[in-house]
Amino acid sequence: MPGFLTTHVLDTSRGSPAEGLKITLYRITGQSREKIAEKITNADGRTDGPILPEDAFATGTYELVFAAGDYLRRHGIDAIEPLFLDEVPIRFGMSAQDHYHVPLLLSPYGYGTYRGS
Repeated sequence: MPGFLTTHVLDTSRGSPAEGLKITLYRITGQSREKIAEKITNADGRTDGPILPEDAFATGTYELVFAAGDYLRRHGIDAIEPLFLDEVPIRFGMSAQDHYHVPLLLSPYGYGTYRGS
């Protein structure tokens, strides 16, 4: 089975999915970073479809960049500038032809992630 990548964002300060949050996916090669996808989360905090579908999957190092600051500002969460969190990058490797799920648990002063299912 070919691999693919999904993600979602939960706003732990509001206790709800983070709708309308921009996520950019990059492929990392050495010191270079190539943008390969950009999506906005839906009402469930997920992207409509995989952010990296099966036909684009390749083993390698990737980086998801979550536009947390824009989202937090829009929702009036911790509007004191500069925000503690603005862009949240998560760099990870994908080596198997498998489903990778990399979620973000977000609050104004911290975040967490894990490899989900």
